[in-house]
Amino acid sequence: MVFILFGYVLYLRPKLKIVKVQSDGAHESMLGDEPKAKITSKMSKDDEYEALQSFLRSISSTATLPPYVKGETYSSVRGVYNQCLITCAVLILAAGAGHPIGFSAVALPQLRAENSTMHISDEDDMGSWIASIHSAATPFGSMISGWIMEAIGRRRTLQLCVLPLILGWVIIGTAVDHSYVLLGRIVCGLAVGVMAAPSQVYLGEISEPRLRGLLIGTPFVAYSLGVLYVYALGGVLLWRTVAYLSMLLPALAFVALCFSPESPTWLARRGRFHDAMAAMSRLRGNPDIAQRELHELISAREKEKARGEEQIHFLATVMRPSVLKPLLLINAFNLLQILSGSYVVIFYAVDIVEEAGGSLPPQMAANASALVRLAVTVIACVMLLKVTRRSLVLISGVGTAFCTILLAYILSQGPGSGFVPPSLILGYVAFNTLGFFLLPGLMIGELLPTKVRGLCGGYIFCLFNIVLFGFTKLYPIMARSIGIVGVFALFGSAACLATIVLFLMLPETKGKSLLQIEQYYQKSNILWVTRKKMMTDSQTV
Repeated sequence: MVFILFGYVLYLRPKLKIVKVQSDGAHESMLGDEPKAKITSKMSKDDEYEALQSFLRSISSTATLPPYVKGETYSSVRGVYNQCLITCAVLILAAGAGHPIGFSAVALPQLRAENSTMHISDEDDMGSWIASIHSAATPFGSMISGWIMEAIGRRRTLQLCVLPLILGWVIIGTAVDHSYVLLGRIVCGLAVGVMAAPSQVYLGEISEPRLRGLLIGTPFVAYSLGVLYVYALGGVLLWRTVAYLSMLLPALAFVALCFSPESPTWLARRGRFHDAMAAMSRLRGNPDIAQRELHELISAREKEKARGEEQIHFLATVMRPSVLKPLLLINAFNLLQILSGSYVVIFYAVDIVEEAGGSLPPQMAANASALVRLAVTVIACVMLLKVTRRSLVLISGVGTAFCTILLAYILSQGPGSGFVPPSLILGYVAFNTLGFFLLPGLMIGELLPTKVRGLCGGYIFCLFNIVLFGFTKLYPIMARSIGIVGVFALFGSAACLATIVLFLMLPETKGKSLLQIEQYYQKSNILWVTRKKMMTDSQTV
């Protein structure tokens, strides 16, 4: 993944040019010669106003510059390089978050075969608890993640997750009975729940519009790589050894994040304008370009204050149409994504392949599904640079529905045989990963307004993990009740419904700034086909 990001930097090098911004003295003449304000961690309104004045005096005026247009350069080569480098730190942590997800798929077969007090039988309900308890804990982490990242920042929140994640693996590795395994899974689940929203929000806020799809999508590559890493280790090592080795990447991520800047959006909203300017200059590679983007952020924030929106209670803010519309769309997509089997296939990979039949050994097919998921995630991230979001998710939905419904029909005619069932399962994994697996996280980083992005992101992941826990816990019961045919029929039906909903309501955000996307939802837009377009096509969302 690192090589892909830096390869893209080299690809962009001959195409990038720096746009110099000259000062017209507007801010200087407007503000006069007032003294520079001192910025403290807790600022009164007067102090914050003085800090804003001080900051505006220190930068070139950007008030008379036109907005960004399609095809314009946003960052220098150095800026693109810095964005990719900082993303790599998040990728290491995302890979570590994938370890607990894939762990149950390799631990359960070993525990069923193990002749010790840790042994579980096929009829024992303990196996489903070990697989699902991780998802039961993540909502609690997600619930508090929004408040944490608003209080201490996106980067520090990601670093905070590392300690419980490592602690969870220590508990699992030293477990003497099932209760310790469950406790370790709970602690890991809390850590993964806390880090889910901040990682998407952080990458969305540090990246420029051209690179945003790629950079927000790459954690899913690392996530898939983390799952594959655990699958590979579980094929040759004992589950306790796998638990110990799963501590390495989180520890490395903590160190890497120490050298990353905080989100300039968060810094600006906290009144730390000079810190925000320093972070933005590093991310864009040129102070003049950083000035204009930061000026747009500050202008939008000042307009909110002028309209009195900063004093509105959080719940009242969420109920505003500009927030409620993307919030409902993201939650609907998350629900249908879970019902389409995106994560159940990861948790129960070996069992599902075995029930579907075919000539491919279940463990080999499970490893192949992890490889396919990883490869398609990489392809999807690259495609996000050229292909629209809507096209990608619609192809994903149609392909997912086709593979699952066809597989359900074939299995309804008799037990699966040959390479057809495992081939359709791999095709299902590929199409599902292409858009359904990737887009929900991207939507959180793009569709939610800046004011509520952190808090709402946490609540979205909280609801997502509650539903995921329930579906994962009930899957064995559901599989026994409706059989593997009914399972794949449910996956296909959910994929069809998700495709219809997204076709009607998902806006196209490729190449659009976060402010442009926010303006789209401030209009009376609900259905994409009946949207009200902006003044020019280049600015249309």
